[in-house]
Amino acid sequence: MQSTLVLAPVVTFMKTLLMVFNFVFWITGITILAIGIWTKVQLYIYMELSSLYYKEVPYVLIGVGAVIVLVGSLGCCCTVKGNSFLLYVYSVFLVVVFVIELSSGITGFIFKTKLENGFQDGLHSALKHYGDKEYAMTNNAIDGLQKNLDCCGISSYKDWINTPWGKEHFGLVPPSCCKVEEKCDNQIPVDNSTDIFKQGCYRKVVDFMDGNLGLIGGVALGISFFQLLGAILACCLAKSINKAKYEQVA
Repeated sequence: MQSTLVLAPVVTFMKTLLMVFNFVFWITGITILAIGIWTKVQLYIYMELSSLYYKEVPYVLIGVGAVIVLVGSLGCCCTVKGNSFLLYVYSVFLVVVFVIELSSGITGFIFKTKLENGFQDGLHSALKHYGDKEYAMTNNAIDGLQKNLDCCGISSYKDWINTPWGKEHFGLVPPSCCKVEEKCDNQIPVDNSTDIFKQGCYRKVVDFMDGNLGLIGGVALGISFFQLLGAILACCLAKSINKAKYEQVA
């Protein structure tokens, strides 16, 4: 009887901890789901410039985020009801999510160089086929990239000179290279010209990846181990609940 009274506040405390975890876990799922939707709606047109782009990536993010939201909601119900079997099932789901997120974080570090090379190859292909009607989506992507990142070409604006489009237009750069498109003479300028962006797009994207990919990968790894902590909490709570029930019967 005395042991049961001691276990009661322990179970309550662990339920509170697990509820806090479930809330954070649920928010994590919402964030991943939002990133997946944003990637599909806003970033896919730029990501397709890479020769290593996988169209399934946004859907994977959306799917993982949706599963986390669902599992987090179920976790709250399991915690409130104090059903030990469901808590063990919940812990298994958390371990699965842990493995997925850990694998994603490690993959990001491993394929960083390949992603950079794939993007460079994709930019070369985009400039080579710029202006072709059958590459309309790629044309929009390179124009959007140059406008949004304030860049022009791959290494510099001069990359456009030897492209089929540049030769056909007698040394011009696309209007998307202009700082102010309506007031821009988009002919290849002398070095002191200020009408167009001169820095290449590749270096801007690589600088972003160098500055943020490590941070993103680290956060992904940290979040994955957070799921492992939740699985341990769920198992400990289930064990405490079973022990309390056994002692009540005894």
